[in-house]
Amino acid sequence: MLKVWALLDDRAGNNNQVLAVAEALDIPFEEKKIQYNKFVKLPNFLRQATTLGIDKGSLNQFELPLEDLPDLIIGAGRRMYPLMRYLKKKKKGNMRLVQIMNPGKSGFKEADLVVLPRHDNYKGYSKNVFFTLGAPNRVTKERLQAEQEKWRSVFEAYPQPRVSVIVGGATKKSPFTIQMAEQLALDVLALEPGSLLITTSRRTPTEVVQKLKAIFPKENTYFYQYGDEGENPYFGLLSWGSRIVVTGDSMSMCSEACSAGVPVYIFAPNGSMGKKHQLFHKQLYESGYATALGSGQIAFGGILNAANEVAERVKTLIETED
Repeated sequence: MLKVWALLDDRAGNNNQVLAVAEALDIPFEEKKIQYNKFVKLPNFLRQATTLGIDKGSLNQFELPLEDLPDLIIGAGRRMYPLMRYLKKKKKGNMRLVQIMNPGKSGFKEADLVVLPRHDNYKGYSKNVFFTLGAPNRVTKERLQAEQEKWRSVFEAYPQPRVSVIVGGATKKSPFTIQMAEQLALDVLALEPGSLLITTSRRTPTEVVQKLKAIFPKENTYFYQYGDEGENPYFGLLSWGSRIVVTGDSMSMCSEACSAGVPVYIFAPNGSMGKKHQLFHKQLYESGYATALGSGQIAFGGILNAANEVAERVKTLIETED
Protein backbone atom coordinates (compact mmCIF):
# COMPACT_ATOMS: atom_id res chain seq x y z
CA MET A 1 0.00 0.00 0.00
CA LEU A 2 1.14 3.53 -0.78
CA LYS A 3 2.74 5.15 2.27
CA VAL A 4 1.84 8.83 2.63
CA TRP A 5 3.14 11.50 5.00
CA ALA A 6 1.53 14.89 5.63
CA LEU A 7 4.14 17.34 6.93
CA LEU A 8 2.73 19.94 9.34
CA ASP A 9 4.32 22.96 10.96
CA ASP A 10 3.33 25.97 13.07
CA ARG A 11 1.16 27.66 10.43
CA ALA A 12 -2.48 26.62 10.59
CA GLY A 13 -3.23 27.87 7.07
CA ASN A 14 -0.50 25.70 5.57
CA ASN A 15 -1.55 22.70 7.63
CA ASN A 16 -5.19 22.97 6.58
CA GLN A 17 -4.18 22.86 2.92
CA VAL A 18 -1.91 19.84 3.45
CA LEU A 19 -4.56 17.94 5.40
CA ALA A 20 -7.26 18.88 2.90
CA VAL A 21 -5.34 17.28 0.05
CA ALA A 22 -4.30 14.26 2.14
CA GLU A 23 -7.90 13.65 3.23
CA ALA A 24 -9.21 14.09 -0.31
CA LEU A 25 -6.89 11.30 -1.50
CA ASP A 26 -9.00 8.96 0.66
CA ILE A 27 -6.07 6.73 1.59
CA PRO A 28 -4.39 6.34 5.01
CA PHE A 29 -1.68 8.88 5.84
CA GLU A 30 0.57 9.80 8.76
CA GLU A 31 0.96 13.29 10.18
CA LYS A 32 4.50 14.43 10.89
CA LYS A 33 4.84 17.61 12.94
CA ILE A 34 7.86 19.77 12.22
CA GLN A 35 9.46 22.47 14.35
CA TYR A 36 12.01 24.91 12.99
CA ASN A 37 15.10 26.65 14.34
CA LYS A 38 16.53 30.08 13.54
CA PHE A 39 18.16 28.90 10.30
CA VAL A 40 14.76 28.42 8.67
CA LYS A 41 14.85 32.14 7.85
CA LEU A 42 17.66 31.52 5.37
CA PRO A 43 16.60 31.48 1.70
CA ASN A 44 16.05 28.07 0.15
CA PHE A 45 18.93 28.46 -2.32
CA LEU A 46 21.17 28.25 0.77
CA ARG A 47 19.22 25.53 2.57
CA GLN A 48 18.96 23.36 -0.58
CA ALA A 49 18.08 19.65 0.03
CA THR A 50 19.16 19.62 3.68
CA THR A 51 17.77 19.61 7.20
CA LEU A 52 19.17 23.07 7.87
CA GLY A 53 16.43 25.02 9.65
CA ILE A 54 14.77 21.93 11.16
CA ASP A 55 14.78 21.44 14.93
CA LYS A 56 16.81 18.41 16.06
CA GLY A 57 13.85 16.99 17.95
CA SER A 58 11.83 16.87 14.74
CA LEU A 59 14.58 15.08 12.86
CA ASN A 60 14.45 12.00 15.08
CA GLN A 61 11.27 10.82 13.38
CA PHE A 62 13.09 10.63 10.04
CA GLU A 63 15.94 8.38 11.17
CA LEU A 64 14.42 5.36 9.45
CA PRO A 65 15.56 2.64 7.05
CA LEU A 66 14.92 3.51 3.39
CA GLU A 67 12.05 1.01 3.15
CA ASP A 68 10.21 2.79 5.98
CA LEU A 69 10.30 6.19 4.33
CA PRO A 70 7.09 7.20 2.54
CA ASP A 71 6.24 6.93 -1.14
CA LEU A 72 4.48 10.29 -1.14
CA ILE A 73 5.01 13.46 0.90
CA ILE A 74 2.63 16.44 1.00
CA GLY A 75 3.91 19.72 2.41
CA ALA A 76 3.21 23.43 2.16
CA GLY A 77 5.19 26.63 2.22
CA ARG A 78 8.74 27.68 1.44
CA ARG A 79 10.12 26.67 4.83
CA MET A 80 9.11 23.00 4.51
CA TYR A 81 10.45 22.37 1.03
CA PRO A 82 14.19 21.79 1.78
CA LEU A 83 13.23 19.00 4.19
CA MET A 84 11.03 17.42 1.51
CA ARG A 85 13.92 17.56 -0.95
CA TYR A 86 16.24 16.05 1.67
CA LEU A 87 13.91 13.11 2.28
CA LYS A 88 13.54 12.44 -1.44
CA LYS A 89 17.32 12.51 -1.81
CA LYS A 90 17.68 10.16 1.17
CA LYS A 91 15.37 7.68 -0.55
CA LYS A 92 17.48 8.03 -3.71
CA GLY A 93 14.72 9.82 -5.59
CA ASN A 94 12.17 7.05 -5.09
CA MET A 95 9.60 9.36 -3.52
CA ARG A 96 6.95 11.73 -4.88
CA LEU A 97 6.73 15.27 -3.55
CA VAL A 98 3.54 17.34 -3.60
CA GLN A 99 4.44 20.93 -2.74
CA ILE A 100 1.59 23.35 -1.96
CA MET A 101 2.49 27.02 -2.50
CA ASN A 102 5.55 28.35 -4.26
CA PRO A 103 8.77 26.88 -2.76
CA GLY A 104 11.00 29.41 -4.50
CA LYS A 105 13.24 28.82 -7.51
CA SER A 106 15.71 26.52 -5.78
CA GLY A 107 14.83 22.89 -6.53
CA PHE A 108 11.45 23.83 -7.97
CA LYS A 109 11.54 21.06 -10.59
CA GLU A 110 12.37 18.35 -8.03
CA ALA A 111 8.75 18.38 -6.87
CA ASP A 112 6.46 16.01 -8.73
CA LEU A 113 3.62 18.48 -8.32
CA VAL A 114 3.63 22.15 -7.28
CA VAL A 115 0.18 23.47 -6.40
CA LEU A 116 -0.18 27.22 -6.98
CA PRO A 117 -3.24 29.48 -6.79
CA ARG A 118 -4.11 31.25 -10.03
CA HIS A 119 -4.00 34.63 -8.31
CA ASP A 120 -0.26 34.19 -7.63
CA ASN A 121 0.07 35.07 -11.31
CA TYR A 122 3.09 32.77 -11.66
CA LYS A 123 4.88 33.67 -14.90
CA GLY A 124 7.15 30.66 -15.24
CA TYR A 125 6.13 27.41 -16.85
CA SER A 126 6.76 23.88 -15.78
CA LYS A 127 4.85 20.69 -16.44
CA ASN A 128 4.80 19.94 -12.70
CA VAL A 129 2.72 23.05 -11.85
CA PHE A 130 -0.99 22.71 -11.13
CA PHE A 131 -3.08 25.85 -10.75
CA THR A 132 -6.16 26.08 -8.53
CA LEU A 133 -8.86 28.65 -7.93
CA GLY A 134 -8.65 29.30 -4.22
CA ALA A 135 -6.86 27.35 -1.53
CA PRO A 136 -7.40 23.63 -0.85
CA ASN A 137 -9.55 23.38 2.26
CA ARG A 138 -11.28 20.84 4.49
CA VAL A 139 -14.85 21.98 3.90
CA THR A 140 -16.65 18.94 2.53
CA LYS A 141 -20.29 17.90 2.29
CA GLU A 142 -19.71 15.33 5.01
CA ARG A 143 -18.09 17.80 7.37
CA LEU A 144 -20.83 20.37 6.84
CA GLN A 145 -23.47 17.76 7.64
CA ALA A 146 -21.62 16.77 10.81
CA GLU A 147 -21.18 20.40 11.87
CA GLN A 148 -24.83 21.14 11.23
CA GLU A 149 -25.86 18.38 13.62
CA LYS A 150 -23.24 19.47 16.13
CA TRP A 151 -24.54 23.07 16.22
CA ARG A 152 -28.24 22.33 15.72
CA SER A 153 -29.21 23.14 19.31
CA VAL A 154 -27.50 26.53 19.01
CA PHE A 155 -28.54 27.79 15.59
CA GLU A 156 -31.77 26.06 14.58
CA ALA A 157 -33.99 28.53 16.44
CA TYR A 158 -32.56 31.56 14.62
CA PRO A 159 -35.03 32.71 11.94
CA GLN A 160 -34.39 32.49 8.20
CA PRO A 161 -32.71 33.78 6.22
CA ARG A 162 -29.70 33.20 8.43
CA VAL A 163 -26.74 35.28 7.26
CA SER A 164 -23.39 34.08 8.52
CA VAL A 165 -20.79 36.86 8.81
CA ILE A 166 -17.14 35.81 8.98
CA VAL A 167 -14.93 38.73 9.96
CA GLY A 168 -11.18 38.73 9.45
CA GLY A 169 -9.08 41.78 10.11
CA ALA A 170 -5.94 43.68 9.42
CA THR A 171 -3.06 42.33 7.35
CA LYS A 172 0.51 43.58 7.00
CA LYS A 173 -0.44 45.75 4.04
CA SER A 174 -4.11 46.49 4.71
CA PRO A 175 -5.64 47.86 7.93
CA PHE A 176 -9.20 47.11 9.01
CA THR A 177 -10.63 50.43 10.10
CA ILE A 178 -13.66 51.45 12.12
CA GLN A 179 -15.06 53.03 8.95
CA MET A 180 -14.77 49.68 7.19
CA ALA A 181 -16.53 47.99 10.11
CA GLU A 182 -19.40 50.45 9.85
CA GLN A 183 -19.71 49.89 6.12
CA LEU A 184 -19.61 46.11 6.60
CA ALA A 185 -22.42 46.24 9.15
CA LEU A 186 -24.63 48.49 7.04
CA ASP A 187 -24.10 46.38 3.90
CA VAL A 188 -24.95 43.22 5.82
CA LEU A 189 -28.14 44.75 7.23
CA ALA A 190 -29.11 45.79 3.69
CA LEU A 191 -29.45 42.06 2.92
CA GLU A 192 -32.46 42.07 5.28
CA PRO A 193 -31.39 39.02 7.28
CA GLY A 194 -33.82 37.14 9.47
CA SER A 195 -30.92 36.54 11.83
CA LEU A 196 -27.17 37.03 11.99
CA LEU A 197 -24.55 34.46 12.93
CA ILE A 198 -21.24 36.28 13.42
CA THR A 199 -17.69 35.26 14.27
CA THR A 200 -14.48 37.29 14.39
CA SER A 201 -10.85 36.20 14.09
CA ARG A 202 -7.65 36.75 16.03
CA ARG A 203 -6.81 39.54 13.55
CA THR A 204 -10.01 41.51 14.17
CA PRO A 205 -9.14 44.78 15.97
CA THR A 206 -10.94 45.34 19.26
CA GLU A 207 -12.42 48.64 18.09
CA VAL A 208 -13.87 46.89 15.02
CA VAL A 209 -15.55 44.29 17.22
CA GLN A 210 -17.01 47.04 19.40
CA LYS A 211 -18.33 48.93 16.36
CA LEU A 212 -19.98 45.82 14.93
CA LYS A 213 -21.61 45.00 18.26
CA ALA A 214 -22.90 48.57 18.49
CA ILE A 215 -24.53 48.51 15.04
CA PHE A 216 -25.84 44.98 14.73
CA PRO A 217 -29.15 44.35 16.52
CA LYS A 218 -29.05 42.35 19.73
CA GLU A 219 -32.18 40.39 18.85
CA ASN A 220 -31.70 37.35 16.61
CA THR A 221 -27.94 37.86 16.50
CA TYR A 222 -25.35 35.33 17.57
CA PHE A 223 -21.96 37.00 18.10
CA TYR A 224 -18.81 35.01 18.84
CA GLN A 225 -15.74 37.13 19.51
CA TYR A 226 -12.45 35.33 18.96
CA GLY A 227 -11.19 34.23 22.36
CA ASP A 228 -14.63 33.85 23.93
CA GLU A 229 -15.19 30.76 26.05
CA GLY A 230 -16.35 27.67 24.26
CA GLU A 231 -15.58 26.24 20.85
CA ASN A 232 -15.18 28.54 17.88
CA PRO A 233 -18.40 28.12 15.80
CA TYR A 234 -16.67 28.85 12.48
CA PHE A 235 -17.68 25.61 10.75
CA GLY A 236 -21.09 25.82 12.38
CA LEU A 237 -21.60 29.17 10.66
CA LEU A 238 -20.57 27.67 7.32
CA SER A 239 -23.11 24.88 7.74
CA TRP A 240 -26.05 26.94 9.08
CA GLY A 241 -25.86 30.13 7.02
CA SER A 242 -28.25 30.33 4.08
CA ARG A 243 -25.98 33.13 2.88
CA ILE A 244 -22.40 33.87 3.87
CA VAL A 245 -20.64 37.21 4.10
CA VAL A 246 -16.85 36.99 4.40
CA THR A 247 -14.24 39.73 4.57
CA GLY A 248 -11.83 39.58 1.65
CA ASP A 249 -8.60 39.87 3.63
CA SER A 250 -8.31 36.09 4.02
CA MET A 251 -8.02 34.00 0.89
CA SER A 252 -8.51 30.85 2.95
CA MET A 253 -11.75 32.10 4.50
CA CYS A 254 -13.05 33.16 1.08
CA SER A 255 -12.20 29.72 -0.33
CA GLU A 256 -13.91 27.95 2.56
CA ALA A 257 -17.01 30.12 2.28
CA CYS A 258 -17.26 29.30 -1.42
CA SER A 259 -17.07 25.59 -0.54
CA ALA A 260 -20.16 25.72 1.69
CA GLY A 261 -22.74 25.46 -1.09
CA VAL A 262 -24.64 28.72 -0.50
CA PRO A 263 -24.42 32.24 -2.01
CA VAL A 264 -21.33 34.12 -0.85
CA TYR A 265 -20.71 37.87 -0.56
CA ILE A 266 -17.18 39.22 -0.22
CA PHE A 267 -16.58 42.47 1.65
CA ALA A 268 -13.62 44.19 0.00
CA PRO A 269 -14.02 47.98 -0.25
CA ASN A 270 -12.14 49.73 -3.05
CA GLY A 271 -8.52 50.33 -2.14
CA SER A 272 -8.59 48.12 0.94
CA MET A 273 -6.95 45.03 -0.57
CA GLY A 274 -3.63 44.21 -2.24
CA LYS A 275 -3.31 43.25 -5.89
CA LYS A 276 -3.30 39.49 -5.30
CA HIS A 277 -6.43 39.70 -3.16
CA GLN A 278 -8.17 41.83 -5.76
CA LEU A 279 -7.27 39.36 -8.52
CA PHE A 280 -8.52 36.45 -6.44
CA HIS A 281 -11.85 38.16 -5.75
CA LYS A 282 -12.23 38.97 -9.44
CA GLN A 283 -11.65 35.32 -10.33
CA LEU A 284 -14.31 34.22 -7.84
CA TYR A 285 -16.78 36.78 -9.21
CA GLU A 286 -16.14 35.84 -12.83
CA SER A 287 -16.52 32.13 -12.02
CA GLY A 288 -19.82 32.78 -10.26
CA TYR A 289 -18.70 31.51 -6.85
CA ALA A 290 -19.25 34.84 -5.10
CA THR A 291 -20.27 38.44 -5.59
CA ALA A 292 -19.21 41.70 -4.00
CA LEU A 293 -21.11 42.74 -0.89
CA GLY A 294 -23.08 45.88 -1.65
CA SER A 295 -23.24 45.18 -5.39
CA GLY A 296 -26.93 44.30 -5.26
CA GLN A 297 -26.15 41.04 -7.04
CA ILE A 298 -26.27 37.45 -5.91
CA ALA A 299 -24.23 34.57 -7.28
CA PHE A 300 -24.03 30.85 -6.67
CA GLY A 301 -22.01 29.12 -9.33
CA GLY A 302 -21.41 25.87 -7.49
CA ILE A 303 -19.16 24.47 -4.80
CA LEU A 304 -15.49 25.39 -4.91
CA ASN A 305 -13.24 22.47 -3.99
CA ALA A 306 -9.57 22.82 -4.90
CA ALA A 307 -8.58 19.93 -2.60
CA ASN A 308 -10.50 17.41 -4.70
CA GLU A 309 -8.96 18.79 -7.89
CA VAL A 310 -5.45 18.46 -6.47
CA ALA A 311 -6.17 14.96 -5.14
CA GLU A 312 -7.35 13.82 -8.56
CA ARG A 313 -4.17 15.18 -10.12
CA VAL A 314 -2.07 13.37 -7.50
CA LYS A 315 -3.92 10.11 -8.18
CA THR A 316 -3.22 10.51 -11.90
CA LEU A 317 0.44 11.11 -11.10
CA ILE A 318 0.61 7.98 -8.96
CA GLU A 319 -1.18 5.80 -11.52
CA THR A 320 1.01 7.10 -14.35
CA GLU A 321 4.25 6.44 -12.52
CA ASP A 322 3.14 3.05 -11.22
